[in-house]
Amino acid sequence: MTAELVRGQNHPLSQARLEIRVSAGTPIVAAAALGDEQGRIHGVEWVAHPGAPTLPGLEVSRQAAADHRLAVDLDAMPEAVHRVSVLLALPTGVGGPTSFGAVPAPFLAVTGLDGAEVASYTIAGLESESAVVALELYRRQDAWKVRAIGQGYAGGLADLFSDQGLAQAHQLAGGINDAVAQGVARSIPAPPRPDGDRSRQAAAPAVGPDQSGQAQQGTSGATAPQPTSPYGNQTPGQPTPPPNSPYGTTDPTQPSAPTPGGPIDYSHPRRQNAAPPPPPPTAPPAQPGQPAQPVAGDATGWSMEERLYNQVWGMFEDLARTAAAYRSAVDFAESRMEKELDQVLSDPRSRIGGQGDAAREAAQAKHSQLVNQARATLDRDLAQLSAESQVVEPALPPAYARWDNPVWHGYRVPMEIPMALRLGELHLPESAELRIPMLVRLPLERGLWIDSGRSSLDGSFHDSHDLSRLAMETAVAHAARLLAVYPAGEFTVHVIDPAGSGAQALAPLVQTGVLAAPPAVGAAGVADVLARLTQRVDLVQMALRAGAPDSLPPGFDTSQQLLIVNDFPHGFDDRAVNQLRYLADEGPAVGVHLMMVADREEAAGYGPLLDPLWRALLRLTPVADDHLADPWVGHAWTYEPSLVPPGSQVLQQVLTQVAAARAKHW
Repeated sequence: MTAELVRGQNHPLSQARLEIRVSAGTPIVAAAALGDEQGRIHGVEWVAHPGAPTLPGLEVSRQAAADHRLAVDLDAMPEAVHRVSVLLALPTGVGGPTSFGAVPAPFLAVTGLDGAEVASYTIAGLESESAVVALELYRRQDAWKVRAIGQGYAGGLADLFSDQGLAQAHQLAGGINDAVAQGVARSIPAPPRPDGDRSRQAAAPAVGPDQSGQAQQGTSGATAPQPTSPYGNQTPGQPTPPPNSPYGTTDPTQPSAPTPGGPIDYSHPRRQNAAPPPPPPTAPPAQPGQPAQPVAGDATGWSMEERLYNQVWGMFEDLARTAAAYRSAVDFAESRMEKELDQVLSDPRSRIGGQGDAAREAAQAKHSQLVNQARATLDRDLAQLSAESQVVEPALPPAYARWDNPVWHGYRVPMEIPMALRLGELHLPESAELRIPMLVRLPLERGLWIDSGRSSLDGSFHDSHDLSRLAMETAVAHAARLLAVYPAGEFTVHVIDPAGSGAQALAPLVQTGVLAAPPAVGAAGVADVLARLTQRVDLVQMALRAGAPDSLPPGFDTSQQLLIVNDFPHGFDDRAVNQLRYLADEGPAVGVHLMMVADREEAAGYGPLLDPLWRALLRLTPVADDHLADPWVGHAWTYEPSLVPPGSQVLQQVLTQVAAARAKHW
C-alpha cells in the first residue's frame, strides 16, 4: 500500500532501484543533489540537472517538462553519499509562471521498477517560492528511507543551493537556467502568432470578472489563465507540457535529441530548431470595421500541415475564450440583478407599491441589456469561427480530417509521419454546431482508453453489448487511422480479445491483413502477447540507457507498436494486470502504446490497484459525452469520436492500401 506522506514524515524503502515520478501540471526543472551525512553538497559535480543529467546511481530528465521520471539506484551510490535530495524549480526566462503558488501543487511518487508506488507526496502550501527541495532519500544504519521535505525558496535555485552549503550556488543555478532558456531542455513555447493573426477578436467579458475570478485574454488585453487542454499537452503561450486534462508534450518546432549511434528514435523526425516563418499573405487585409476573410493555413508554421495544426489550436483557444467571456458576463448580470433586488426588498418602504415594481423592472431591464450585449458579442465571434471552420475543415490532410472528408478518396500511404492525429471533435453548448477537431501529437505520449461503461453516458444504450460493440468499432477506427498515417512498416498493431467478443468489429483489420498476428484469445494468448511486448520494452530501455541502441537483436522490429485490449479484465490474471500497467507507464517512451476497450466498473474488483492504469490513459467515449475537463477556463468540452459513416467503404479501401504497402515493404 502506498504511504501518502505529509511534510516531515518518513517511510522505509525496501528496494534499491527506484523511480521518482513528478507531476506538476506546468513545465518545471527537476534535479537531484547528493549530500554527505550533514546534507552538504561538496561541489557542482554532486548535482544532477538537465545540463549534466547522470551521476553514479542517479539520472534525471534532460528537459523541463510537466512530468518527470528520475531513476535512482541506491546500491550504486558512493559511500560518501548519505542523502539524495530531489529538487524542483520553475524555469526562468521562458515566459512561464514565476512562483509555485501560481501553478498546481507538484505531486511526487516513489515507485519500484514494476510501477508499484511506495510513497507519494503532494507539496501543498507553496506561494512565492520558485524552487523547492521536494523529497529526500537518506541513509541511516545501512538502511534507506524517504522523507517529505517541501522546503521552498523564493530566491530560486541560487538560494536553494546556498542553503545546501554549495559554494558555487549562483554559478550552478545560472548554468541550469541558461541551459533551459537556450533550448537544451526543449521547454519552448508554442510557435508565436504574428500580430493580428487572422484578426481574431476573442470576446472580453462585457462586465465583471470571469467564473474563476481571473480575467480572460480578450480585446482588453487582460491576461488569461493558461490551459492544459484536450489537445495534447500544449499550453498556449507557455512552455509545452503532459496533464490532467488528458494529454502529451512535444513542440513541433523543436528537435528532439536523437539517440546516438542507433536506428531507434521515437521523436518526431521533422521538428525544426528555429522560429517558424509567418503565414504567407493569402488574403487581402480586412476593411476597417469588417472581420478578416478566413483562410486555411493562416497561422505560423514551417509547412501547411503545421500551419493548419496551429490554426486549429487557435480556433480552440478562441472558442474557449469567447464562451468563457459570455458565461462570466451572464453570471455578472445575474448577480447584479440579485443584489439590486435585495436592496429593494431590504427596505420595507419599497417592498410594495409602484416604487418597488419600478425598481424590479429596472433591475430586470439592466440584466436583459447586459445579457443581450454579451450574446451579441458571442454571436459575432461564433460567426467568425464558423466561417473559419468551413474553410479549414476541407483543407485538412488525412491525419486531421474526418472520415467523410473527400481527402480520403485520394489517400496514398504517406512517406512521413504527420505531426498529429485526429481522435474526434470538441464542442461547447453555446454553439453545438461549431466543432473543433481534437488533435493529439504523434508519436502518442499516452495510451487511449475507450470507455465501454454506461456510468457517464446519456443512457440511450440500454444494451451493454451494443455499447461494447460500438466501443470496439471506435477503437478499430482509431487504430485504422494510426495505420493509415504512418509510413509502411512503421506501425504495428496487436490485438488481445480473450473471449472473441470483438470479432465483428475487428473484421476490417483482420480481413485486410494489417495486424501483426490474429487476435490473441484465451488466457494463454493474453500471456503470450504481454510477455513479448514487455520484453520488447525492457530490451529497448536497456539499449537506450546503455547508449547502444544498435545492440538490439538482429531483425528487431523498431516500428511503433499498438496493443488493443478488448474485454479487460476478462482473461487477465494478476501477473497480466501488472504487465499491462507496466506497458501503460513505460511503453510510450519506447514506442509501445496501449488502447484499452474496457468498462472500469467490471475491473472494480482490483480496487485502487488499477487507479494508476486509468490515470495513465486518455479516456475517450464511443458516443458524445461532455467529460473532457479544461482547467484553462473551467469548461467541460463535449467529445465526439471520429467514426466511419454508416455504409461507407472508406475504411476498407484505406486498410487495403495499407496492407499492400506493408507487403511491398516486407
